Amino acid sequence: MSYKVLIPQPILPAGYEYLKKCGFTAVNGRGSSEEEIIADAADCDAMIVRTAKITAKILDNAPKLKIIARHGAGYDNVDLEACRRHKVIVATAGGANAISVAELTIFYMLYCSRNFKAVLAHCREDYRYAKMTLPKTELEGKVLGLIGTGNIGKLAAQKAALGFNMKVIAYDPYAKEVPDYITLLQDRDKVFTDADYVSLHIPATKSTIHSVGQREFELMKPTAYLINTARGAVVDEAALIAALREKKIAGAGLDVVEKEPFDPTNPLLEMENVLVAPHIGGNTKEASARSSVACAQAVEAFFAGKRPQFVVPELSDLL
Repeated sequence: MSYKVLIPQPILPAGYEYLKKCGFTAVNGRGSSEEEIIADAADCDAMIVRTAKITAKILDNAPKLKIIARHGAGYDNVDLEACRRHKVIVATAGGANAISVAELTIFYMLYCSRNFKAVLAHCREDYRYAKMTLPKTELEGKVLGLIGTGNIGKLAAQKAALGFNMKVIAYDPYAKEVPDYITLLQDRDKVFTDADYVSLHIPATKSTIHSVGQREFELMKPTAYLINTARGAVVDEAALIAALREKKIAGAGLDVVEKEPFDPTNPLLEMENVLVAPHIGGNTKEASARSSVACAQAVEAFFAGKRPQFVVPELSDLL
């Protein structure tokens, strides 16, 4: 039997090739809107999802669907409660984009440390002021504080500690062990009070949404930066904007914001001490190729009666 795998948004060729090799039929969808996915999903057994939102209505209209493979590490664009009702497994491409996101975490730290946005804004008007007067610092010897020590957090820590001689502290109540270059703390507050850069590496769940807000910004040093390459929703954006305006923290490097695509009126886009990018952390050729294959492997494992490697924990009991 040839199972049909709906792909609403194209993936890289390696994923298609893996599906074909395993005897699956890949179906390119007509688009990523709810209506388009419903029209395509009626006779599909599996789905590989990038950024499209998979709603309860889509699941209600996909009676044959058994597994959704998420092209990335996060899965907040999939309605897990509806998946549970329909007994649909969700697996991710966990770890496939870790290198790319970890590298970008370091990039944001470097960008903030050299105050690049302000320097670039002023250099044409006053070259000497931008070059000589605007504050710039090194990463060497600074403290990186991690909230979350999954694949991405560990890799970012490795690059920071071994590449830039930074001290790395972290809070993760689920971590059983970490590499020796990470000091795991039991006190979450201490990460915010001690770090020069607080980097977030947690998913957006009911317990983490807006978990970084006014209280945490009050704890941070006025010279510290927030780095977020995780999900915009884990930060209380109104509190972040207020903290930046009131100079409670020095700035931020944000790969994600609460509302994506950007609201053009979002104050974060105009702030001189904030770098915002359109969620490009895992968007490299290498990471996309790995994610495409990882999704295809998850689909293959499921229909072979095996457990996919990265099943989301909220639905793991369905297997």
